[in-house]
Amino acid sequence: GYCMISVLETMKTFSMEDSLTEEAVVMKLRTCCYHHLFLHASLRHNSSGTSRWGEYGEGGLLWGQCSGKHFEWFDGNPVTELLCKVKELYGLDQESTFRNVTVSSGERPRPLYLGTATQIGAIPTEGIPSLLKVLVPSDCVGLPILYIRDLLLNPPPYKIASAIQATCKLMTNVTCSIPEFTCVAAPKLVKLLESKEANHIEFCRIKNIVDEILQLFGNAELNLILQMLLDPTWMATGLKIECESLVNECKLISQKIGEMICLDGETDQEISFSPIIPEEFFVDMESPWKGRVKRVHAEDAFIEVERAADALSRAVTEDFLPIVSRVKAIMSPLGGPKGEISYSREHEAVWFKGKRFEPSVWSGSPGEEQIKQLRSATDSKGKKVGEEWFTTSKVENALVRYHEAAKAKVLELLRGLSAELQSNINVLVFSSMLLVIAKALFSHVDGKSSFQIEMSELRSIITAATPRSLLLMDEICRGTEMAKGTCIAGSIVETLSHIGCLGVISTHLHSIFNLPLTTKNTVYKAMGTEVVDGRTRPTWRLVDGVCRESLAFETALREGIPETIIRRAEDLYSSINSSGTFSGRDDANVVHLNPNSEADGFDEATYSSRSIGNRFIPSQAEILSPGETLIKEVESAITIICQKKLIELYKCKSLSELAEVSCVKIGSREQPPPATIGASSVYVLVRPDKRLYVGQTDDLSGRVRTHRSNAGTKNITFLYVLVPGKSAACQLETLLINQLPNQGFSLINKADGKHRNFGTT
Repeated sequence: GYCMISVLETMKTFSMEDSLTEEAVVMKLRTCCYHHLFLHASLRHNSSGTSRWGEYGEGGLLWGQCSGKHFEWFDGNPVTELLCKVKELYGLDQESTFRNVTVSSGERPRPLYLGTATQIGAIPTEGIPSLLKVLVPSDCVGLPILYIRDLLLNPPPYKIASAIQATCKLMTNVTCSIPEFTCVAAPKLVKLLESKEANHIEFCRIKNIVDEILQLFGNAELNLILQMLLDPTWMATGLKIECESLVNECKLISQKIGEMICLDGETDQEISFSPIIPEEFFVDMESPWKGRVKRVHAEDAFIEVERAADALSRAVTEDFLPIVSRVKAIMSPLGGPKGEISYSREHEAVWFKGKRFEPSVWSGSPGEEQIKQLRSATDSKGKKVGEEWFTTSKVENALVRYHEAAKAKVLELLRGLSAELQSNINVLVFSSMLLVIAKALFSHVDGKSSFQIEMSELRSIITAATPRSLLLMDEICRGTEMAKGTCIAGSIVETLSHIGCLGVISTHLHSIFNLPLTTKNTVYKAMGTEVVDGRTRPTWRLVDGVCRESLAFETALREGIPETIIRRAEDLYSSINSSGTFSGRDDANVVHLNPNSEADGFDEATYSSRSIGNRFIPSQAEILSPGETLIKEVESAITIICQKKLIELYKCKSLSELAEVSCVKIGSREQPPPATIGASSVYVLVRPDKRLYVGQTDDLSGRVRTHRSNAGTKNITFLYVLVPGKSAACQLETLLINQLPNQGFSLINKADGKHRNFGTT
């Protein structure tokens, strides 16, 4: 086989994959990003005895991939020589060490074949959409998608694969809110910290990464998932870090950044202000560094900036303001003097801008002395800016002092923090990769069967279909029991027929032709076939008529299924057709819970005892902030109101079973768990001004993203309750809108309660 060595200069790591097939090497070259390609001289020598690679077909696929790229030949020990070339290319010291992150492959599942990977878009191919983008939500892009692709193209050993499967199963049962999973490429983190170029935004992202690791560790439901993700992360990074060590390091990193960097919501650093200097000047000059680090670490620099701003304001007042007042005092027709204090954004300066302001006769009037002090403004290279821009020595000196006051100090602090965190680089690399894996797995573990997914797709199709639509459906309703699937398919055909759209629906549910369908725009077509050399082959043309047969046996035989299996299948097929015993019944075991026992055992007093006058009363041991107290009060009220209404609906037979209300909080930088995907829910949004918004949805994650995309609502808190069906969600929404104000809560969408006829009592 082939050996492929990958070197990552930014991470100072290399890995070696051996015993690869030619297809595997080509697949890796097509999917990985690399700046330089080196080919070992051993590739030139093949079994045919020639040194012209690819001439006789051996390695031809790999040669075709490499020949179109720029590459260099090298000889000698592959690892040693390759590392030497990398050090030369990037100007590294020859004594620099690279860490070997090769993980023993062991036994592992087979990867996708090159053809399959190309056909599903796992390998970018022109004209072929990527199936991976359909498997995950639209907001899951970049690194998580690349990780899923890597799982398909480079499957991990069975132990790691089993850990990933077990993690997915755990994720489907999570009921608590989950982190946002900040995804940052590990090489980018390393590059920024080593070059000391990380700004406050990058430090905030690093803090988000370690805080989300701590959130996973601190939650009982998520802790086990964190433990399960350690091995897959080791496989992806080559770093082995124990959970306890990981958590301790993350706490330390979070503390370091939190003590130095200004986080969201910390506004103790106001922009300087002067009544005569344009506000944009101070905003442009101070925004790049104010609000970056906490003032306590640069108090002297901040004081110097304030003094420099005052000095600049005095200089402008003394040198420019008398001239401006003089110009305003001179009343003249068009063509008179003009002058103002103006901000030159290009040159980051405050200058006097005017023309025709010099007096024709010097008489010692106010402003003349200041006019005599003016000189033409120049740029950083000493070149005259223009005929209308003027300054004075005093203003220029004040500008220089102001510019130099704090930028250097803030930059020095950020560089110092980068230097401190370099000792924690391995933990940051491990943490960032763990969150990428977590987001990739959480994004597609919605717990749906293939039939559920098909029904979800069909719902979208039926909802959006119009007489101008073109629909193409293959093997409709194939994932469930035959009789019921046939009836669902028939009903969908009727619906689409009434809509009047154009489409083709294929199916092997032949019983659909026996259903009493009411259609007016439907015709039956069959796949044309022909017999060639005794074998039935499709012509790929549609012909009139009904087809009740298939080419299943012929297709299976052609794809290599053993002939003995096909012959036995034909015998079984003949027997069930002759006896008519094939019923297609569903043998799945279904456990029915007795809802009456739950209703009888439900004690409304249990919920009433949680509140006094339907308001949450914290215990003496709890010390909550006003915002936390409000959330607890709203949560208590939601639970009582919703549970009472669900009991009423159940007693009226509107619900088949009674569900106990569980009100879940989605805090800042959190998102709903996968269990909410496709489920009906009623939610309450708690705004920063303590007012509430009540809504209902079947897409809670999307609704949360939409609300948080509005200005000032990035970190708002949500409370939600999953309910059995959209009808119940609508009723509970209106009920909450009408009853929460009666308990003293302020709503911003109170008028929505008048849009429906239920929930008012």
